[in-house]
Amino acid sequence: MQKSGAKKTELHELPKISDRVSFIYVEHSRINRVDSAVTVADARGIVRIPAAMIGVLLLGPGTEISHRAMELLGDTGTSISWVGERGVRQYAHGRALAHSTRLLERQAKLVSNTRSRLQVARMMYQMRFPGEDVSSYTMQQLRGREGARVRRVYVNQSKKFGVAWSGREYNPDNFEDGSVVNQALSAGNVALYGLVHSIIVALGLAPGLGFVHTGHDLSFVYDIADLYKAEITIPVAFEIASAYSKEDDIGRVTRLKIRDCFIDGKLMVRIVQDLQMLMGVEPEEEVRATVMDLWDDKGELVKFGVNYKEGT
Repeated sequence: MQKSGAKKTELHELPKISDRVSFIYVEHSRINRVDSAVTVADARGIVRIPAAMIGVLLLGPGTEISHRAMELLGDTGTSISWVGERGVRQYAHGRALAHSTRLLERQAKLVSNTRSRLQVARMMYQMRFPGEDVSSYTMQQLRGREGARVRRVYVNQSKKFGVAWSGREYNPDNFEDGSVVNQALSAGNVALYGLVHSIIVALGLAPGLGFVHTGHDLSFVYDIADLYKAEITIPVAFEIASAYSKEDDIGRVTRLKIRDCFIDGKLMVRIVQDLQMLMGVEPEEEVRATVMDLWDDKGELVKFGVNYKEGT
């Protein structure tokens, strides 16, 4: 069963920021999507704009935008901001819940030092091997241990649900080509990535500063999501494969099942606590501080909003 709709644009296919229209301002209109373009409709008619050509979309008063349009703009890397009439005020944009950069600074410090980065990576693997001391393992040894652990999880779930398993195989460009269990694994993992991503940015952390994964704008998302796959997405995928066939909409079935795993909020609380632990922050510490200071090169912070005299 082939899905309809435009193929997601690859990163190398997107126009460079220097080739895009700097911004487009829209007011008193309805924004929707047709294929790879956004449509802007008002009383005068409809205008179609290639989404990948927009640098920033400014949404003025009286503007409505559909979920499908937001999905497309996210895929093409278009920034979106809600503004006042003629753009004279900025009201909202995607922003972390945490107004403090303390966790972000901590993350950058830990990932920038080889020794502390390895220590955090070991902590991540230790969470998967309770009762085992991994403090002396190299990254190569940790990857080998993790690979063996995941293979055992797949084999055990295969036996539990009576689902044949020949390995993790999937084609990012053809979701339907995979087996039912591989389709369910792909859909489930994407849902888990979405949840983890939302929590990471809500805490003000950087999704791209990974400790195990590196070089991708979602490296840290993959780091954290890997902590929970063995107990959430893998069992769900095999359970679905035991009850459904390729004639069913496996993507939708999986997303609904994964949603049920998230709905009580316990996993979200756990992810927050695990992130705080990995960053060396006590769970009871406040992570939404609104305090702002000025940096001082003598290793101390000084108060913001003070008119300092020369030399102070």
